[in-house]
Amino acid sequence: MWTTNYEQTTTASASAVWGALERLHSGTPLGPASDSFELHGPFVVGTTLTITPQGQEPMESTIVALVPETTYADRTRFGDLELTFRHDLRPTADGGTTVTHTLAIDGPGSDEVGPELGPQISGDFPVAMRELLSAAERSAR
Repeated sequence: MWTTNYEQTTTASASAVWGALERLHSGTPLGPASDSFELHGPFVVGTTLTITPQGQEPMESTIVALVPETTYADRTRFGDLELTFRHDLRPTADGGTTVTHTLAIDGPGSDEVGPELGPQISGDFPVAMRELLSAAERSAR
């Protein structure tokens, strides 16, 4: 298995971050760099969604973890590999939230493929995180 994390802290509450995360995964773009999401059912574990990264082909994913205001994860099959995208929200002492966005690549050859494929996939994490946290901060005002 190969993993990478990107972490950032915001002044927005976990509730505001969760709201922005749910809006994004339900199909509302948060900014000009947002990938496109189409949810095929309720926002719960087991529901599938179509994700279209900017400039790429759509792919199907399934929500595999969902704990409101704490954890969201979806998994995409990519050949023999499984790509798991996870957001973990941790409240800070001052009422803000630290968000960790993780990509885990698992499956045959993931240790060899991950170091090349992983950075290509996670390269937009900083931009995506800025849009997520900016949307959360705007909604909290």
